[in-house]
Amino acid sequence: MKKMIVFASFALGLTGCVTMSGDYRVTAVRKDGTAALFVMHAHGSNIYAARNAFCLANPGATVSIVDVNTNKELTNESPYKCK
Repeated sequence: MKKMIVFASFALGLTGCVTMSGDYRVTAVRKDGTAALFVMHAHGSNIYAARNAFCLANPGATVSIVDVNTNKELTNESPYKCK
């Protein structure tokens, strides 16, 4: 049991080290192919809140997250298909 607690603490500690930084533009294309009516700007890990907001408002949409400074898509997180 003690080993499991140590392992869980270590694993949780590692997740805190993976933090997003930077400024991002979050947009979406609805399921019917039309662009969503708004664009969100997010800093760091707030991209997830922005993405989730688009998905709540537009089920089935495809969300794109682009770095404002480099104008490149955040390939690990984008494009994201809403469920």
